[in-house]
Amino acid sequence: MLSYNVAHFYKPVITKYIEEAMQVTSEAVSGVARRLNVSVPTSRINEQFEARLKRTAKTAKINGFRPGKVPVNVVRREYGAGIYQEVVNDIIRDTVFEAIQQEKINAVGMPNIEKTEMKDDALVYEATVEVYPEVEVKFEGLEVERKASEVNDKDVEKMIENLQKQRASWAETKGMAKKDMQVTFDFEGTVDGEKFEGGAAQDFKLVLGSGRMIPGFEDGIIGMKKGEEKVIDVTFPEDYQAENLAGKQAQFKINVKLVEKQKLPEIDAEFLKIFGISEEDGVEKLKADVRKNMEREVKNGLRNQVKGATFDALVAANEVEIPSAMVAQEIDRQRQQMIQQFTQQFGAQGAKAFDSSMLPDELFKEQAEKSVKLGVLVSKVLENAKLEVDQARVDAYIEDMASSYEDPSEVIEYFKNDKQQRSQIEAVVLEDQVVDHILASAKVTDTTVSYEDLLKEQQARQQG
Repeated sequence: MLSYNVAHFYKPVITKYIEEAMQVTSEAVSGVARRLNVSVPTSRINEQFEARLKRTAKTAKINGFRPGKVPVNVVRREYGAGIYQEVVNDIIRDTVFEAIQQEKINAVGMPNIEKTEMKDDALVYEATVEVYPEVEVKFEGLEVERKASEVNDKDVEKMIENLQKQRASWAETKGMAKKDMQVTFDFEGTVDGEKFEGGAAQDFKLVLGSGRMIPGFEDGIIGMKKGEEKVIDVTFPEDYQAENLAGKQAQFKINVKLVEKQKLPEIDAEFLKIFGISEEDGVEKLKADVRKNMEREVKNGLRNQVKGATFDALVAANEVEIPSAMVAQEIDRQRQQMIQQFTQQFGAQGAKAFDSSMLPDELFKEQAEKSVKLGVLVSKVLENAKLEVDQARVDAYIEDMASSYEDPSEVIEYFKNDKQQRSQIEAVVLEDQVVDHILASAKVTDTTVSYEDLLKEQQARQQG
């Protein structure tokens, strides 16, 4: 991009020069792009050219001359054109950023150099650079749904039952297989009478209702008993990952070997001990601890819900032209984040085996554009409202988070001394302050949802 043919203007002679100022003009070519017209006096190029010739003469190796004793005029003849080219490229590289600063342009990404021309007295070129968007944030017509939820006794009981299920054992039953039962079976699948890769297994264990298999598969097993065989008909989804099977009808021969019913552990001293509760404190202490954790979860869930709803409404209500460089940066950030998740899940070796080409830009583009728009809008809200982080809210946030630990004071002290960790909390709190500011101007509808529905919504938001 910065390499140009200098043969037509390079002259191997020493040029006298007078230092002149660089000339710069700029114009808007779009809401997020500026074109710079830059004129650099040849005197500046000549100065650097002569200095580089002298440096080269000290190290140049040319037959007939001792190292370091090569005359400058010989270096000029042998290497002058190449050195001049290098100087021109370096001058363009340096001056384009000087021009950006001179014009007080808030640039994002790297400038693109265009239409370079060498005149008698100046190097003239054009450069296009993307700029940070200028926006006017509108709150008019903003509608936000703000949800509320409470943890009731039934929710607590269900959560304790889930804790029991996590530690449940399995006991054989002679009855029919039903939802939530575990079935051990052999299966063999065919499509158009032909077997296919991955379509067979032996001693396969499946909890009915888990949703692990394709639609219709688990339903076909419900009602079967140990020792029973049958063939079930299913259809692979149209978006099935194996393209050769997508949308195809298949038959699976099922041979049930074992049907087991879940056996929940008793809430006894041994069970309570798992959660650090003594037999004397009993199940009521367990219920109290579970409720406290659930209420903290609800509090965080509601905070995230209203923040998500508010930011979604803000983006929808404001048109923002965004630079492609900012989107590209955000795409790369999201891609690296996903690779890190792969590393955590599969280890370093597993991550190395992962081909990053499996994560094309298109996979992240929509979310990246939304993130960039939101970032621009939130920054403008902060600027307009002159919001600064409320340290009292930060302390309250940390104290609330620390209360879930065995020694809250230790956690509080940790965030007090670790500036990086505290700054992350400050960023979250500042976002909350932005939300409060926007809600003050928005039409807010308050609705009540169940604990379960709130959690489902949060999971859907995280996945989507």
